[in-house]
Amino acid sequence: MKKVLITGTAGFIGFHLARRLVEMGFFVTGLDIINDYYDVELKYDRLELSGILRDSIAYNQVITSIKNDNYQFIQLKLEDREALFELFANRKFDVVVNLAAQAGVRYSLTHPQVYIDSNITGFLNILEACRHHPVESLIYASSSSVYGLNKNMPFSTSSSADHPVSLYAASKKANEMMAHTYSHLFGVPTIGLRFFTVYGPWGRPDMALFLFTKAILAGEPIQVFNHGKMERDFTYVDDIIGGIERMVSKPHITGEGWDPEKPDPSISSAPYRIHNIGNSSPVKLTSFIKAIEKALGKKAEWQMKALQPGDVERTWADVSSLKKNYSYNPDTPVETGIKRFIDWYREYYKI
Repeated sequence: MKKVLITGTAGFIGFHLARRLVEMGFFVTGLDIINDYYDVELKYDRLELSGILRDSIAYNQVITSIKNDNYQFIQLKLEDREALFELFANRKFDVVVNLAAQAGVRYSLTHPQVYIDSNITGFLNILEACRHHPVESLIYASSSSVYGLNKNMPFSTSSSADHPVSLYAASKKANEMMAHTYSHLFGVPTIGLRFFTVYGPWGRPDMALFLFTKAILAGEPIQVFNHGKMERDFTYVDDIIGGIERMVSKPHITGEGWDPEKPDPSISSAPYRIHNIGNSSPVKLTSFIKAIEKALGKKAEWQMKALQPGDVERTWADVSSLKKNYSYNPDTPVETGIKRFIDWYREYYKI
């Protein structure tokens, strides 16, 4: 089976993807620095569930899961160029899935340098490693945030994404441009995925579902931004993983349809592609909160707030290219996904 590097495997999506590919028989190497952007205990517990024991983790040391011989892990910063290149040289990966990044729109307002170090310098090192140690495909995380001021719904990868409203979004747009450059100059096959509000068990504590659930159970008010006049294309994590799994199994890199006189920003004459990956079914924030209340059996105290800097009012993914190329079919209703998250939350926190 293919040798796959997944960066960000102590994180939410990377954790789920690593488990899925390991179960399918791929030889997976997980990489993460395990920073303290949010509770590191949650990160260590994710790793432990995959058989990576906390006491065995040491910087730049590859360790093997006690549960699966085909899963190994290394604690490493993407900014550590020399160590990253050594890892690529030794492992000779077939596919790289780069999910490691500094996440969070609001955090980027106060900690801009972290985003440059991780999302720009770190991603450059990934591109350089793939250039000098060729891979079948580099699949990397972009974000729906790149659409910024664009309000032409649903968001299409063929539309403009040139007006980001946060440094986080700008760093993700920069990743796409950097990837195209390496695809064009050096033939690195790249697939960028614009994620749309991923949620589910083991999710990030800074995301709305986690914050709302925690506050409601504690009897504390929830902060509802833009006075509830927001919509999000909430996407259940298993649907996301199913899509990425297909790309790992069958990379789809093509310049089909490219016209330099009418350039589509999602394709190229180079081995480069951009896809939206979402549920393609936006949900009102008020409806989302009511679904949480129903699943918890408890009403929330709503505290209305203005729109936060860096936020957008609405997201909606056009996923037609993924459906066409990979038979992508997100089919988890929000009510189902929320209940699964809350069941996990109650069990994990013993509430």
